[in-house]
Amino acid sequence: MALIGAPSDAGANLPGTSLGPDALRIAGIAPALRARGLHAIDQGNLSGPGVDHHAGHAPQQGFRHLAEVAQWNAAVCGAVAEALAAGHLPLLLGGDHSLAVGSISAVARHCRQRGQRLKVLWLDAHADANTPATSPSGNLHGMPVACLLGHGPQGLTHLAGHSPALVPAQLALLGVRSVDAAEKRFVNALGIEVYDMRYIDEVGMRATMAQALYGVDRHTHLHVSFDLDCLDPTVAPGVGTPVRGGPTYREIQLCMEILADCGALGSVDVVELNPTRDVRNQSAELAVDLLESLFGKSTLMRAR
Repeated sequence: MALIGAPSDAGANLPGTSLGPDALRIAGIAPALRARGLHAIDQGNLSGPGVDHHAGHAPQQGFRHLAEVAQWNAAVCGAVAEALAAGHLPLLLGGDHSLAVGSISAVARHCRQRGQRLKVLWLDAHADANTPATSPSGNLHGMPVACLLGHGPQGLTHLAGHSPALVPAQLALLGVRSVDAAEKRFVNALGIEVYDMRYIDEVGMRATMAQALYGVDRHTHLHVSFDLDCLDPTVAPGVGTPVRGGPTYREIQLCMEILADCGALGSVDVVELNPTRDVRNQSAELAVDLLESLFGKSTLMRAR
């Protein structure tokens, strides 16, 4: 396993996610994974440009900090591709969620070259499916899903070597509860799988995960893109765009254990941790706890 730090907040609405990778390290991410018997190699942080969020730069052609976000994603794409080629499972430590364009583009190219089925599970309070024409802010952390589906600037839509990096059938959104009207139309028009909070409330997390993972087997490459704002802010306050009404600790832990049980996990992003908004690093510690569950720690005591 390769831990890849991407300390960027270039795509975010607030500064602070650039501190996320080191907050996860302080919370003990590498030793926790090694205690699970995993060979976790911390490759340190990638380098990239910073931005000044206090300068009040207006969006240019619908994007804020596009050049910087593109540079970060190119670096992420290269590092994830290198890890996959070496046979390692890449764990991207973000950084804002725009970085998932780079990581998933590398994964998509890897799967295409191997003829392997790809499934991306996007855990997020938001759909992240805005385009420059629909984004109210121009912040690129609200656009990675659209970019991965080929709707965005060429510097982000062609990182996989072709565009789009994903087709809608390869993607499922889970935990969504804050979506702009234009995003809703975009997602529904493309037929993307959505397991929003109402769905989870109505059927429960176990049934939701069974549906989201339908057809996923050990021959599938499962990519989990985990935005910490998927969680309810009462348990994970350290995010830039908190939305009330998210999964509880028990619900998300069950989600992670079911993902571990499916045996198809091939790559992971953990993003949008903002230590400047956190309380005594509790969100980073929670993220480490949940990643342990994703990689095999179980609350199960009874014999199956």
